[in-house]
Amino acid sequence: MNAIVDFLNTVLWNYVLVYGLLGTGLFFTLRLGFIQFRHFPEYFRVITGSRATSANGITPMQALTVSLASRVGTGNLAGVAVAIYLGGPGAIFWMWIVALLGMATAYAESTLAQLYKVRNGEGQYRGGPAFYMANGVGSRTMGYVFSVCLILSFGLIFSAVQSNSISESMAGAFGIPGWMTGLGVAAVAGIVIFGGIRSIAKVAERIVPAMAGIYLLVALYVIIIDIDEVPAMLALIVKSAFGFEAAAGGFTGGILAALLNGVKRGLFSNEAGMGSAPNIAATAVPDPHHPSSQGLVQGLGVFIDTIVICTATALMILLSGAVDYGPDGAQGMVLTQNALSEHIGTAGPIFIAIAILFFAFTSIIGNYSYAESAMEFLGLGKTVPLLVLKAAVMGMVFWGAVQPVSAVFNLADASMAVMATINITAILILSKTVARLTRDYFDQKAQGRVPLFRFKDHPDLNRGIDPTIWNRDVEAERR
Repeated sequence: MNAIVDFLNTVLWNYVLVYGLLGTGLFFTLRLGFIQFRHFPEYFRVITGSRATSANGITPMQALTVSLASRVGTGNLAGVAVAIYLGGPGAIFWMWIVALLGMATAYAESTLAQLYKVRNGEGQYRGGPAFYMANGVGSRTMGYVFSVCLILSFGLIFSAVQSNSISESMAGAFGIPGWMTGLGVAAVAGIVIFGGIRSIAKVAERIVPAMAGIYLLVALYVIIIDIDEVPAMLALIVKSAFGFEAAAGGFTGGILAALLNGVKRGLFSNEAGMGSAPNIAATAVPDPHHPSSQGLVQGLGVFIDTIVICTATALMILLSGAVDYGPDGAQGMVLTQNALSEHIGTAGPIFIAIAILFFAFTSIIGNYSYAESAMEFLGLGKTVPLLVLKAAVMGMVFWGAVQPVSAVFNLADASMAVMATINITAILILSKTVARLTRDYFDQKAQGRVPLFRFKDHPDLNRGIDPTIWNRDVEAERR
């Protein structure tokens, strides 16, 4: 079984996804007229100007913070360090490219998730890739395979991975035994996830901005005290990406190592094209009431995750001089902790441990929300199946805190790779619909109107869309 999983990972990660994700991002960037560059201010406007509240779904800001809760995790701390150790500073450049192109991909997938969303038995909005695969592409089989992979990887295995990171950091900084950490995290996560998606959204809305803000303030302090070296480090990142300058410390991996590790770790971090964030994007009430506005919200999430937070981590590591590319050099979380120790002393590892606690905890609850949407698609959104899933998530959180997770991490990699492959296939098939929605949104903006999408104005989009959602007179309801 391990041999099969390793082979699948080699093929999908080293060939299909590295080039498939970059190609998909480039395709949507071109097809949508460089939307992430030409309309960059709109990515912020749909959040700052949002007024949407509804009993049917969560707000755009809540959708952004839940998706960031999943995106901003160990990948932003340990993942960046792994990318630098294995791919050199140049790997960060390719993480940037993945993010900039991924903003268009994330826009496309979340726009489709909004368009094809449905109401569940309680009247709550649900949707995601499985729904647009079934209702847009016309393949329920794609949706079933995607949903199973999502539940396996995000719902279960990644919960153990995040818990393991919390456990290791708590043991290293405070000497807390893994079983105690596991019980504590499982208990608190259980309280949140048993409250459902609305509970997750409320917690994420409070924790995510605070944790990201504090982390960025520490990074800003590090950058300010070493400001003279920052331009040289940024130049090193770009030059190393193309092999123009070898990294200090003897890194010899070359351009391919930088490309592969930057793309892989970039996807791990921002999840653009993977099909995860659209599950929460579909539960939001968009403002303006148009599918594209929620696509813009999730595109902003990619920018914040990688361009802002991952870059902050990378600069802290590179400015510290703590990177040792030898076989015995520190990597992962240890490298990040060592780097911050160089900047702020013994408080460094403690700060990273606390950051990991919040980053990884919010990833656990954010990932669960994705799994719940997949359960809805599989027809398992009833009380008993969801109780089983919640109990399983809590069990995996405890297990991950006390056991090494390397044995199942390869399986999670494979499951995530299958998810991403199916998802990018679906959004490419539906790219014409994405382009049409984009034109409709920005044509209305150009006419000075608030962009609204009404199903009755687009009669040829007549398959798989709930007209009761998209024929609402939003302005009349507000009045």
